[in-house]
Amino acid sequence: MKNKYLHIATLVVIALIALVSCDTEDNLQPEGQWTLSMPNILAPTSDDVIVLDETTPNETITFNWEASQSSAGYAVTYEVLIDTLGTTDFSTPILSIESSNNGTETSVSISYETIDQLLSYSGYQANAEASVSFAVRANSLSKSAQSTGGLNVIRFENDEIAPRLFISGTATENNNILSEAIALKRLTDANGTNSNIHEVYTSLVAGETYKFYSERSLPALQYGGSDGALELFGSGIVAENSGQYRIRVNLDTNTYELLQIDFWSMVGTPVLGGWGGDQPLNYQGNGIWSASINLLETGGFAFRANGDWAYLLKREVGTPNTVVLESDAENQGVMVEDIPNNQIGLYVVTLDLSAENYSFSFEEDNTVVEPIATPEQLFLFENGTMVMEFSKSGDVFSISEFLPMQASSTYSLNSAMDGSGISYSVNGILADSATPDGDSVSDAITLVENSNTFTLVTDRALRLNIDFSVPQLSWTYYNFKLFHWQVWEERTETLMTYLHPNTFTVTTSLNAGFDTKFISPYDYDLGSDDPSASTGNLINAGGSNLLNIDEDGTYTSTIILENDYQTGTYEFIQ
Repeated sequence: MKNKYLHIATLVVIALIALVSCDTEDNLQPEGQWTLSMPNILAPTSDDVIVLDETTPNETITFNWEASQSSAGYAVTYEVLIDTLGTTDFSTPILSIESSNNGTETSVSISYETIDQLLSYSGYQANAEASVSFAVRANSLSKSAQSTGGLNVIRFENDEIAPRLFISGTATENNNILSEAIALKRLTDANGTNSNIHEVYTSLVAGETYKFYSERSLPALQYGGSDGALELFGSGIVAENSGQYRIRVNLDTNTYELLQIDFWSMVGTPVLGGWGGDQPLNYQGNGIWSASINLLETGGFAFRANGDWAYLLKREVGTPNTVVLESDAENQGVMVEDIPNNQIGLYVVTLDLSAENYSFSFEEDNTVVEPIATPEQLFLFENGTMVMEFSKSGDVFSISEFLPMQASSTYSLNSAMDGSGISYSVNGILADSATPDGDSVSDAITLVENSNTFTLVTDRALRLNIDFSVPQLSWTYYNFKLFHWQVWEERTETLMTYLHPNTFTVTTSLNAGFDTKFISPYDYDLGSDDPSASTGNLINAGGSNLLNIDEDGTYTSTIILENDYQTGTYEFIQ
């Protein structure tokens, strides 16, 4: 009896399972056993030409269609896809937008502004007819069905001006990867509002190309061009030379300009040479320069490009470390001041000119440089012959005069007059500078204890200072200029060429009746005790202006100075 009931129960369970299985199969038909109809496009039609009016940018174009049907009754969603004219698969559309209500509505409205921007980013000309293809795609589970149509519009009269720019290309630091394009900084105008001028400090590779983009992805506005003129969707700009540049783009005038940055340097009270010296920074990439610099004093400074006073970065007043070009400050609606410094010692100085914020920073350089035991005496040898004994003050040896030295000679240092003592050398070449034509040119290089000789990059008269506690050798030389004027503010300053020993010469045009002096601004100011003579004596900070040109013409002017630069002689030859 018990077994009979078990058999009946088993049959009931099997029957129930069979019923459930039949219902499931009815609701989940194999994919090929149900269909999805195509949506029927109602508007717009390919016969329409819609004028996009830039005075009503929020007005819309409405795409609507009759619903698709799933034969199995499954839910259907919709999207509108827009692509170039003639497209049929729409696998990479320039715009894809889902209808509202999670894609269930049978219409999509797109603003004139969005359509125009889309066409602009895709290279269609402003104020001209643009024709594109569009599709309405119905999606249901894994099935899709789409209908296609044409859209004809007349674009806004004027192209959008990109609010931001990025640089990319084979010539740039981003390796032509658009998603990693380098941002440009958007400058402000005199009212402090955003202008249409953008700039970037970056590195370029000669012979390669670059463009400016409004986005880090496509579609986007693209600016190419040549010879300083931008062209929307033009060919890539060819970099003529390799190096670091400031590239400035003006979208109001559709122009670009390049300033090659040979170097940025720190100039001012804290550094060797003060306002007459330059301590160059090294380019690190991505608009950043830095160097380890020995700050000798507190006081103000600035960053200077290429040793040129026209390109001074100073601190924006009211900010802790933002810098602005002094020549641009008024145009950008800001005030600038010398950058204050309260630090003394060895610091890593960083100048960050990436787009986020032009700024500077100091970080203490904790690199340990062991001092060298200070000798009692120190002598300079040229080609093995002793030529100078240094004066000692604590750990520092120095000479107050300018010692004429030659690139063709070799030099060494020794603690004994006969060269039998401890030998010293330097890890570098003397008189080698990124700003060789500066008024006062200085640098410091590491002092080492060995018997190697050292040289100069060029003939120069150097003032030397050797500090064994650091340890380093500092050198300084001066350039002289021939100042010539009738009105001081309109003077010419002509750089003179150095010749060994302590001689400076220049050939240039001079005017009758004009004043002349030989000046290294402004530590040395050489005039004469006989200002009307074509030859004579020079006196620093006491001589009169020369008035010895009686006839306009070309003259060779030469000065020969004593090693202290306090006196010398001059000669003018027409």
